[in-house]
Amino acid sequence: MEIPKDEILDLLRQRGQGDKASQAEGELPDRVDPEQHADLLSKLGIDPKDLLGGLGGGLGAKLGL
Repeated sequence: MEIPKDEILDLLRQRGQGDKASQAEGELPDRVDPEQHADLLSKLGIDPKDLLGGLGGGLGAKLGL
């Protein structure tokens, strides 16, 4: 399941992590697979499980994934 990079950038900016959003913009592909890119996401402080709509109703739930 892939998530648009822009959604991840928005999430980081909403958290007040503009520096990490800039880093993510250069490192993440346009479509992010939370499982395949788990290492990159973790480095940015994002739990891949949250993106898939884990217990916290994360970004995946917001996107209807």
